Amino acid sequence: MADAKSEELENETEEIINPPKIDSKYRMIILAAQRSKQLQRGAISRVEIDTRKNKPTRVALKEIANRKVNFEILDTIDGGPQQKS
Repeated sequence: MADAKSEELENETEEIINPPKIDSKYRMIILAAQRSKQLQRGAISRVEIDTRKNKPTRVALKEIANRKVNFEILDTIDGGPQQKS
């Protein structure tokens, strides 16, 4: 019974990672900076890399290159505040 409960918890917390394609180097830089902050605050690396020998930015870039980081591209033109003319 305990095994079934632990299996259920693992299935519920399993994250499906399917990020969209990064369309510009600027988006990649912003994404890497955000992920780097998460790593500095204690997030666990999602790639096999020695976090003691590599800076969080390097780890974040490797995670992005290996498509291990989820993110969404939000359309701010249609859904954001409109500019007055």
